[in-house]
Amino acid sequence: MTGNRALTVEYLEPDVEAEPLPEEFSPSTLRRSLLILGAIVIVVVAVVVLVPGLASLRDRFSGARPGWLAVAAVLQLGSCAGYVLAFRGVFCRRMSWRTSTEIGLSELAANSVLSVGGAGGLALGAWILRRGGLPARYIARRTVAFFLLTSLANVGFLALGGIGLATGLLGHSPSFLLGLIPAVAAVAAIALALAAGHLAAALARRSMRTSIVAAAEAVGNGVDEALALLRSRDWAILAGASAYLLFDVAMLGACFKAFGNDVPAVGVLLVAYLIGQLGSLIPIPGGIGGVDGGLIGTLVLYGVGATDAAVAVLAYRGLLLAIPAILGLPALAVLRRRLRDEAHDIATCAPGETVDVLGRGTVRRTIPVS
Repeated sequence: MTGNRALTVEYLEPDVEAEPLPEEFSPSTLRRSLLILGAIVIVVVAVVVLVPGLASLRDRFSGARPGWLAVAAVLQLGSCAGYVLAFRGVFCRRMSWRTSTEIGLSELAANSVLSVGGAGGLALGAWILRRGGLPARYIARRTVAFFLLTSLANVGFLALGGIGLATGLLGHSPSFLLGLIPAVAAVAAIALALAAGHLAAALARRSMRTSIVAAAEAVGNGVDEALALLRSRDWAILAGASAYLLFDVAMLGACFKAFGNDVPAVGVLLVAYLIGQLGSLIPIPGGIGGVDGGLIGTLVLYGVGATDAAVAVLAYRGLLLAIPAILGLPALAVLRRRLRDEAHDIATCAPGETVDVLGRGTVRRTIPVS
């Protein structure tokens, strides 16, 4: 079959009022989160500047090397690009790079401002795709698959870092167990993720509640989808998920150099970074306090000086919060306008489907050959 393929949309029902952006992502809520985040940052800066016992920390910050901070910022851009690449690979390659980038950056901004273990960004992305016309079941299973694939990249590198520390190939830890335990925990997490599909299927069969059955089916389908995508050896997904993590870890290393400190061993950086990210589960805007404390504590546990770790982590976290928000919040504003005007190409991801498009009614999509 040859020729150009063009999408046509046939409206089967009258337009209905568009579903508004969920309250947790409304401009007022985002402004409130930004104000809270700003207040927390001001308090942290005030503590560093005013507390007498932190003179060594102030001296380190005053000796910052702008060139290395610029390198760190570029590495964070690489991490954002990796996220967009993985998102596009998992959800739909028919979308333009512009649309994929706007959605990916919007999700990263939500994670930066709201930060509940990445759930905020995924929920926002699901609303955007639903508003753009993708079927709810497709979004549910691909969202689960995307979360699993990025999480598997995390625990996979955690296992690699732990094994590297235990064997001495990626640096040395204070004890053999500090390398072995993260590796074992990562392998157990991978096994649990792979078993989640069977557990979800069993729960769906036994539960009588519709909501639980729907959630279990979404998880089971998402696990199957993730495994299918892994078996396909899709380079974009694998490279994107890896780049999203590794550029971020490299950025943390660059922040050590930015203040004239030695960069910890690769294994230490990987393990500390991935354990520290568990702090993002604390429901605080930007994960401030949880991630920072987790990172600093883990680095110190693996032999990094407390002052060196604190300076690097605070600089790293500042860039990590600022860059996705600076890029993503304007992207979200532009995308919302495009969704309202239907000037987007998300619908091209559902050819031949009959779906409910929020704000447009029920539509059928076909791709004729011209």
